[in-house]
Amino acid sequence: MMMESPPTSPETPQAGRVMTPVPRWRQNAVFVACVVFVAAMAGASYAAVPLYQMFCQLTGFGGATKVATAAPAKTLERTLEVRFDANVAPGLNWSFEPEVRSMQLRIGETKIAYYRVRNRGDKPATAAATYNVTPAQSGYYFAKMQCFCFTDQTLQPGETLDMPVVFFVDPALAEDPEMAHLKTITLSYTFFPKAAPVAAGKPAGGAEAGKTPL
Repeated sequence: MMMESPPTSPETPQAGRVMTPVPRWRQNAVFVACVVFVAAMAGASYAAVPLYQMFCQLTGFGGATKVATAAPAKTLERTLEVRFDANVAPGLNWSFEPEVRSMQLRIGETKIAYYRVRNRGDKPATAAATYNVTPAQSGYYFAKMQCFCFTDQTLQPGETLDMPVVFFVDPALAEDPEMAHLKTITLSYTFFPKAAPVAAGKPAGGAEAGKTPL
């Protein structure tokens, strides 16, 4: 009595059949494609932060203020109160406060406010400030002509620095029905620590001051 062989499944190679190896060039092509994809994704993630920052500054999205190069051509009679807030992130031994807590301004009027920061530590420290305004919707109309935000500030122990902010509220705010009852805008800054700076008089690389390392 003859025994029948079990049927061969489509996934199982038949006896005596030789599998064709994947060509080397195809393996290399797949590898290169994967590397390019990973590199592109990494580049996109690094670019996302500055692009998002630029988008917020241009549109006022998320409470970010707009950047302006010129003052408005007109000033309205309507006034607003602008309040100033200052914060320091953990790990930074600085004091940080506005010169005045609030001021009144007419819409379209250019104003200047000062913030004072002081290094209370015994070592040089570098930090940069981020900002936002509340209510967030008002960020589209709050424009700054001069600001210390996103700029590294390095202070020596005990050093104090006064930093100006030049700003105005765009007259277009008066035409926005959602801003009809707005009376107060709060401008808030927060300083975050950055990488430790090189000690004064000691260039990077350990070379003595005034000497060029070999």
